Amino acid sequence: MANPWRGVIHEYFDRLPFEKGDPIVTLGEGGTPLIEAPALATLLDVGSVHLKFEGMNPTGSFKDRGMTTAVSKAKAHGAKAVIAASTGNTSAAAAAYAVKAGMQSVVLVPAGKISWGKLSQAVAHKAQILQVRGNFDDCLRLARELSENYPVFLVNSVNPDRLQGQKTAAFEVVDVLGEAPDLHAMPLGNAGNISAYHLGYREELADGRIKKLPKLYGIQAAGSAPFIQGSPVAKPETIATAIRIGNPASWDLAQEAKRDTDGGFDAVSDKKILWMHRFLSQECGVFVEPSSATGAAGLLQLKEQGNLPAANSIVVTVTGHGLKDPDWALKDERGKAIKPKKVSATAGSVADTLGLERNK
Repeated sequence: MANPWRGVIHEYFDRLPFEKGDPIVTLGEGGTPLIEAPALATLLDVGSVHLKFEGMNPTGSFKDRGMTTAVSKAKAHGAKAVIAASTGNTSAAAAAYAVKAGMQSVVLVPAGKISWGKLSQAVAHKAQILQVRGNFDDCLRLARELSENYPVFLVNSVNPDRLQGQKTAAFEVVDVLGEAPDLHAMPLGNAGNISAYHLGYREELADGRIKKLPKLYGIQAAGSAPFIQGSPVAKPETIATAIRIGNPASWDLAQEAKRDTDGGFDAVSDKKILWMHRFLSQECGVFVEPSSATGAAGLLQLKEQGNLPAANSIVVTVTGHGLKDPDWALKDERGKAIKPKKVSATAGSVADTLGLERNK
């Protein structure tokens, strides 16, 4: 293999806050594919749409980009343990990178509010998992308090080192397209991702690599939409578990990203999220967890309302792999379980079931 990918810190070393000799904890994150999605472009009636498939990171989500930088910095500070609040993906990433760094990880998750696919990753990487009687916001409050008063290093996106790693996704988009898209949409939960993309595109503009900023759009689930409500949501509820967050930690940074890029926020129903979840799998060949379909679902809703901004090129970040939360893929649009048909072990039985006629 020529020039194998080395992870985001090595690939963008001169654009990240690291110096020669600093410890680097990496699992080869980043370098994720930017997949052209003509079916989605047709649906939205735009020139081109590309999906930035972050599910191809080592633990299956975009969180790995920020975790390589956060855990590397924790190691440089001599930390022996890291702590994170999580709806699932952060716990998986924190646990994996802590293992690589030789540290203990502690993850706080909302009791009964995390998919088993994500929890199993944290278990596999020997994290100390504590289920909190509360929601994500309670978990983050506790993680912050513990990191301030006890010898554990916080690796949530309120840690600025996380955003430094996550901004590299914007670099990769520009590396592939040769310019910034007209519009870039993504799911909006704790708001670290939209803040990081804004940071990355801002740096690209300052360095002369792009001529304009893309309009950044963050899409929330209707049952967990503090940016649309204009204030925190006390009891967020949605099937999109990764963005079931009522009080986003990066609120101000996300608002700045929206203003600076002439972007926007919107919210979509769980029904529309699940419809797009199936569409991306069945028409684009990209299997994502339901939360990851929120960005594309929001763009379709904007188009149907006549509010989609004029854009010839669009990028949609799909944040996590479908195997993170696979249960929804095993249900039809009515929520009923999909069961494969049973056939006899004969070619004729298979052919009859498929409606095939024998060659003449």
